[in-house]
Parts: sequence; structure tokens; C-alpha cells
Amino acid sequence: MSSSDDSNIKPVSQPVTPSSGAVVPPWISSPVQPTQSQPVPPKETPSVKEEETPPQPVQPPRATIKKSPFAKIVPLFFIICLGIGLFFLVSKVILPLIKKDKNGQSDTTQQEKEITLTYWGLWEQKEIMEPVISEYQKNNSNITIQYIQQSYKDYRERLQSALARNEGPDIFRFHISWLPMLRKELAPGPTEIAKKINLKENYYPVISEKLEVSSQIFGVPLGFDTLALFYNSKIFSQAGKTFPTNWDELRRTASDLCVADSKDKTCKPGEKILTAGVALGATSNVDHFSDILGLMMLQNGVDLSDPTGNLAEDALKFYTLFVTDDGVWDESLPSSVYAFATEKVAMIFAPSWRIHEILQINPDLQFKTAPVPQISEKQIAWSSFWVEGVSNKSQNIKAAWEFLDYFSSKDTLVKFYNQATQLRKFGEPYPRLDMASQLEDDPYVGAFVKQGQWAKNWYLCSYTHDNGINDKIIKYFEDAVNKVLKGEGVASALEPAAQGVAQVLNQYGVK
Repeated sequence: MSSSDDSNIKPVSQPVTPSSGAVVPPWISSPVQPTQSQPVPPKETPSVKEEETPPQPVQPPRATIKKSPFAKIVPLFFIICLGIGLFFLVSKVILPLIKKDKNGQSDTTQQEKEITLTYWGLWEQKEIMEPVISEYQKNNSNITIQYIQQSYKDYRERLQSALARNEGPDIFRFHISWLPMLRKELAPGPTEIAKKINLKENYYPVISEKLEVSSQIFGVPLGFDTLALFYNSKIFSQAGKTFPTNWDELRRTASDLCVADSKDKTCKPGEKILTAGVALGATSNVDHFSDILGLMMLQNGVDLSDPTGNLAEDALKFYTLFVTDDGVWDESLPSSVYAFATEKVAMIFAPSWRIHEILQINPDLQFKTAPVPQISEKQIAWSSFWVEGVSNKSQNIKAAWEFLDYFSSKDTLVKFYNQATQLRKFGEPYPRLDMASQLEDDPYVGAFVKQGQWAKNWYLCSYTHDNGINDKIIKYFEDAVNKVLKGEGVASALEPAAQGVAQVLNQYGVK
């Protein structure tokens, strides 16, 4: 019988006579109908002796179901999609929330939030800074940089006071020699940015020597400067002279070029000087006297932290003899830079920024610059320049250092330099060793960058106006020079200077 017939099974049509005590199976639906002639006997309820198990209906055979080939692929596809979703959830949402930068902010927040950086400058006008800043802001739409040019008067004190009140700038300019005074206020550059800037490889040695401490950098310069020899090319040409390369030559040249108001025109101590040979030997009217004296002492092998002994005494004596012995300069003359601009002296020593002042006084002055004279084959020059740093109280330290990374790049420094040349003769000489060749032949700044590789620096830098480590130490050396000019011995003049230097260095934690 086919499975289709099972559903049509009908009850048995013939009556079945149950045996004694049998129970009618429940599936028998039609009992035997009595005839009319026979009375219907009363229905008896038989006593149930044994329940019979009814036959079970026949189950149709199960059809064999063939599984789809997609039955295994669909779950696998679902698992893959789930895995990809979890990966993006973790990498794009969870990890950025967990990973914090040095400010305690997530990288995602750092990129998306609006950031305002306050930048205190000192010497550069807004007209020079704004184009460079604007270009950075165009490429970083969430960054706003407020540049404020400060006055140099009491700048260091005002800066530190503002930082102490939590009202200071995020980025600020400071002198290379100020690190001992500002160390607690400066935020070191993040490791990845410091590696990119790479002071040791890309900049002049003195920069990494001063700004890199325990493998951390605390600033980066946008310019560089050294002390150079300025000489009046017209006076030299008329006398048939060339610029001196050592100190003995300089001394002889200064005597030859000096003109006194006397019969033989020869300069001697006490004679009125008409044209001085070189601005050296005094303190009151020799601009940058402390830098020059510091240079002489370094070249002579003096430990400036302890300026005593024969080497220090010889250097101090040599500096003063241009007044005491040779008479090629005296304190009756105007300040050295002004005297040079007005052709009252044949030679001076000054940094590059003095060129702008000289040309303002006398635009027609014929002069040139040359590297400083040396004592021996071991060359040593003197550097003094400014750098940019980041406050450790800034709420955006990483963003501030990213801006300085941009500003100190080669391309930006070129734009910065060119922008400055629109307002003056030249910009700030490049601080990068790998950019020196671009300026070495420049008639104004070539001499300054040529000395970069052997330039040194110490706490005798003039015109930092810091009322701190430089100004205090300079005062001790100024007193020593003045004592010698008054006739005191160089050894006794240096003794209090050495003591004062030790006290100042101890005050600022310099070892």
C-alpha cells in the first residue's frame, strides 16, 4: 500500500462479535444497527478484564533531504563578518580611547578638537611671522596660533611669572644660555618629534650641546648667530691691508690703522684718537665686551667656571692692553657699533644683527665681515642666539612641538628667511648645519655661518637682558676689567670674579 492510501483507511464495515469481556477498539466508529423487528437490548457495560493495545498507524517513510552547498558557507561568512566588525571596533574606537598622549588626551581627540596656541616672540615682527604661521594653519584647520611680540625689557622675569601663574604662553622664545633658569618650565620634545628634528645630526654642535639633556631636547632654534670681525673695507683698501686671521696680526693692524690727533698721527695711551684701530680693551663703550673676553679665554684654554691662573690672567691682560699699552681705543669714544657706523674705528666685533643697526645709521658704509681671529689651529668661535621652547604647563604640548617641528624644517626656514628679507637686508642665519652652504657666500652673513661648526657658548652673552645668569656673571668680569684699567694686577682682579662666578653658577644649579 502506498503512503497516500494510509490516510484513507476506513472502519471495518462488518460487525464483529466480541468475545466475552472484550473491549471494542476505539477506532471502530460504526456499531451494528439493529433491525426494527428486534428490540434493542439494553447496553451492557462489560467488565474489563484486559486492555488490548491498539495497532499503531503506519508512519510514512521519511524522504531523504539533500543539504544545500550554502549550508556551511553562510555560517562561515557570518563569522568572518563578525570578526572584521570586532577588529574595526577595537582598532578605531576602543584603542584610541585607551591610548593617551602626554597630555592625557586621546590621539583622536587631539586631532579633532580645536586648539589655540599662544606664542611669545621677541625680535620678529608679526609681518614676518604671520605668513609662515598662516600656512601651517591652512594645513591644520583645527589649530590657531596667536603670535605676540614681546618687549625685551624684563622679558625673562615676565615670562617666568606668567608661567608660574598658569597664564604663560604655550610656545616662547628664550636665549640659548637660559636653560638653567628655565629648565623647570620647559617641556621636552616628544620622542618621535625629537628624532625627526635630530639636533645632533642636523644642527651646529653647540646647539645640541646646550639644548639636549639626558637624550631629551628642550628647544629648537629658528636662527643662529656668532661673533664676527667687522672691518671698514675703504680704510683697509686705502692702507693696503687685509683682514687679520690671528690676534697678533689684529694687534699690529689696529696700531697701523689708528690715527691720533698728534704730529705723527701715531696712537699712544693718552693721545686723542681721531680714528681708532679696533674697539677693544674697555667695558663701558665696547658693545659685546663680555662675548669678546669670553672668546679670548676659551681660545686660551680657560675654564670659565673658574677663571683663575695664568691662562685666565693672560687673556684678561691681552684684552685690556689695547687701551693700556697700545692706545688704539679709549673710553672717550662713542659706543663701538656707532663708532664703526660713523667711521670712527676701523674694526669691531659684533653679531650679525648689528648689521641692520649699522646700515640704518649709515646705509653707504663700505664694510665687510670675517671670522674671528684665532690663537692656534684649533678654531673656536663664540655663539649667542635664541631658540623656541614649549611650556610644560601647556595643555597642548604635543601640538606645540608639532608646530615647532614644522617651523624648524628646511623648507619653512627658507620661507622664513625670505620673508624677513622683504623688510631688511637678510633674515636670521640658518641654524642647521645641512643648510650652511646656502649662506656661506652671502656678503653679510657668510662669515657668521662659516664659524658654526666650532662655535662655543657660555654665560657671558651680552644683551640677553636676563637680569639673571648672564648679567650677573658679566658684572663680575666687568669689575675685573675695570680694576685692571685702573692699574690693579690681573690676578687680584680675577679673584673676586672667580668667587662671584661660583656663587652664580651654584644659584642656578650649574655644575
